[in-house]
Amino acid sequence: MEEKVILSCENLTKKYGDVGKETEVVALNDVSFSVKEGEFVAIIGASGSGKSTLLHLLAGVDKATSGKVVIKDTDITKLNNNEMAIFRRKNIGLIYQFYNLLSILNVKENITLPCDLDGVKVDDKKVNELIETLGLKERINHLPNQLSGGQQQRVAIGRALVNNPAIILADEPTGNLDSKASSEIIDLLKFSNKKYNQTILLVTHDEKIAEEADRIIEISDGKIISDKRK
Repeated sequence: MEEKVILSCENLTKKYGDVGKETEVVALNDVSFSVKEGEFVAIIGASGSGKSTLLHLLAGVDKATSGKVVIKDTDITKLNNNEMAIFRRKNIGLIYQFYNLLSILNVKENITLPCDLDGVKVDDKKVNELIETLGLKERINHLPNQLSGGQQQRVAIGRALVNNPAIILADEPTGNLDSKASSEIIDLLKFSNKKYNQTILLVTHDEKIAEEADRIIEISDGKIISDKRK
């Protein structure tokens, strides 16, 4: 059976400044590719290459100048801000370099926040299994300021996974961590990819981290210059 395409983008372009004038900056230039269910894809490129711009467009947190992004048969470029926020909560797990946890919520509350925002009943069995897998069982009632950077990023991964999203988009998820914690985070992402068949798109400038993925897309000056599967 052919694998299902979860995400595709066609002729995606993002320009800043005065379009058509000298101040125009082309951050992303006519990018097209697709991602199948269960793929672990790394997007790599130097600082300023356009990789984070691409991720923001795929997540619907920024609007493309032209082109389209389709996730689970929905063209997200046609959604308004409210529709996009709802779609994102239900279908996209976001992991950032700076964990974006709520300081007043404990580990479990931060992980289950997407369920609460959507009014969805929390699956305690799944959440507890997730917390165990993340190695946070002994930290379940701790607040973010009582956790290490690596532990906070694990909470962010749990929050991204809790709603069974169609895809996880991770923007430099190890950029703020030491090498040991970075390795643990990548291992967790690989584990979720294998155990839950979780589709993952990870942006990084670190070639060593990119090598852990099944497929590497390299971007330079806003264009894809290579797309290799292992």
